[in-house]
Amino acid sequence: MEICNTKNEMGSKKDEELNAQWPTDEVENEGTENQDGTEGPIENADPLEVLQEDYKALNDKYLRLYSDFENFRKRNMKERVELIKNGGEDVFKLLLPIVDDFERARTNMETADDVPSVKEGIELIYHKLVNELGNKGLKPMETKGEVFDSEVHEAITQIPAPSADMKGKIVDELEKGYFLNDKVIRFAKVVVGA
Repeated sequence: MEICNTKNEMGSKKDEELNAQWPTDEVENEGTENQDGTEGPIENADPLEVLQEDYKALNDKYLRLYSDFENFRKRNMKERVELIKNGGEDVFKLLLPIVDDFERARTNMETADDVPSVKEGIELIYHKLVNELGNKGLKPMETKGEVFDSEVHEAITQIPAPSADMKGKIVDELEKGYFLNDKVIRFAKVVVGA
């Protein structure tokens, strides 16, 4: 009988050690909220109700996130349409003072007797326009004497080259070409020597 008692004592010691190592159900439920909102183990909680509450919370979070994204997308689309619609506004604001200068020049031309001063006024307005457009990134192409490049030039016609070194080069420019921030916005119309 002593052997049995020793085994029972050993068994109960092992049970105590195992219970100390493994948490009980009460410990697993710690950290969850009760129905009254207090922190602690949920007593008599139906697992289905807990899952339904979690589902409702996650679904609500998803709907709010989806709604925020839709609002962002609509706002972004509206801003893009507005930008396209009014994209050239700053260029028009730049040109309005120059248009005013031209109107003043036209009224002065009607009564002016001094032709050189009228020419000088028109020349000043022209330089003002070119400088303002240059500040916005517009740059004219230099073409005369350059080698013909179909990427930036448009050949209108070919004529016999005036000299041997002008073969394949631009002899004359009919319409000036322009770059806007190093992108061709108008090809130069040129005459090429053959």
